[in-house]
Amino acid sequence: MPWEKEFKNNITSIEELTELVDMSTSEKKKLRKVIDRHPMSITRYYASLIDWNDPDDPLRKMTIPSEGELDQAGIYDQSGEQQNTKLTGLQHKYRKTALILTTNKCTTFCRYCFRKRLVGLPTGETVHRLTDAVRYIRKHPEINNVLLSGGDPLSLPTRMIRKYIEKLSEIDHLDFIRIGTKVPVTMPRRISEDRELYELLRETSVKKKRLYVSTQFNHPREITSASRKAINMLQRAGVVTNNQTVLMKGVNDDPETMAALQRALTGMGVIPYYVFQCRPVKRVKKLFQVPLARGFEIVEKSRSMLDGYSKRYRYVMSHRDGKIAIAGMDSEYFYFRFHQARNPKKDGMFFKRPFDPDATWLDDLRPA
Repeated sequence: MPWEKEFKNNITSIEELTELVDMSTSEKKKLRKVIDRHPMSITRYYASLIDWNDPDDPLRKMTIPSEGELDQAGIYDQSGEQQNTKLTGLQHKYRKTALILTTNKCTTFCRYCFRKRLVGLPTGETVHRLTDAVRYIRKHPEINNVLLSGGDPLSLPTRMIRKYIEKLSEIDHLDFIRIGTKVPVTMPRRISEDRELYELLRETSVKKKRLYVSTQFNHPREITSASRKAINMLQRAGVVTNNQTVLMKGVNDDPETMAALQRALTGMGVIPYYVFQCRPVKRVKKLFQVPLARGFEIVEKSRSMLDGYSKRYRYVMSHRDGKIAIAGMDSEYFYFRFHQARNPKKDGMFFKRPFDPDATWLDDLRPA
C-alpha cells in the first residue's frame, strides 16, 4: 500500500479505536469530548507498537486521547509564537533562524503537542503564500537557516516539499535548511519507500544546501527496524539527523528509559540534540509535565549512564524569551542559561531563581 493510502487509513474515530481496545460507554463518552476539541489520528504502523493490554503503555499515552485532556490548565501559545509571527505562517524569533509553518497536518497527532491549538484543526496560521515568506527571508540576510515545521512537513506530498526546498535553496545567505518531522517515528515507510523524496534530499544536501532533520523519538520502543531503515535512508541522502526528546510523565521520566533512548539513538547515528521540558500547554500541562527538579535529576542521572557521544543533549525549555537550559540546581536555587534568546543581548546569559520542588516552568518561579 502506498504511504498516501496508508495515511488515509489512519485510526481517527472511537469506533476504529474500539477494534483494538475495550472501552466502557463512559470512557467513550469522555474521549468523544476530547476528540471533538482535539482530533485523533494514529497510523496503523504506530498503533502496532502499542501494548493494548497495558493501560499505562507509554506509546499509548502519547497518542491515544485520555480524560486528562479535559483539564484546561495552561495556555495554548506558551512559547509566544504569535508575537514572533511576521507574516502568515512565518515566524522570526531568533535572529539567525526563520520558521515556516508548512501545514496543520501530521501523520499522527501527539497528545502532548505544543501546537495543539492548530494541529488537525482549521487554522489561519500556516503559510498562505510561499513567495511572501521567501521574500521576507531574502530581505533579512542575518537569517542563515530556515526551519520547515508545522504540523509535519513530511506529511505533505513530495511535490510540495520540493517546492519549499527548491525555493529556499536559491537564497544565497542561507547556510542550511532544517525539517522538523516525526515521520521516522510514526510512518517510516513514507521516507524509506519514496524514491522521489530520496533523490530530492540527496540532490539538495549534496549539491545545494545542507539539509538537517530534527526528529522526535521519545521512547526506546519507537526505535524499530522500520524506523532504522528510514533513518538510514536520510543518512545515505546526506541529511544530518538530530533528535529532540520531550520529557514526559509516564513516558520517559526515569533515568534508565532516558539513557536507553539516547544510547539507541547514538547507535543508529542520530545526534541527541535536546531534551525538552514539556510545555505547560492547555490540555497537556497536568497530564504530561514533570517538575523541573525531578526533570533535572532524571537528566543528570541518565547522563551518568552514558558515553560522551550519547550525552550531547541539553535539557532546555522553549520559553517565550528563548531556549533556556536548566543548567543546575541546589537546595536554594535553580540555575539557568540562555542557550538562545529572543533578545540577542541575553544569549549565553546565566541567571537563577529560588528553588521550588513543585515548579514545572520558569514562570512558576519568583525572581531571585
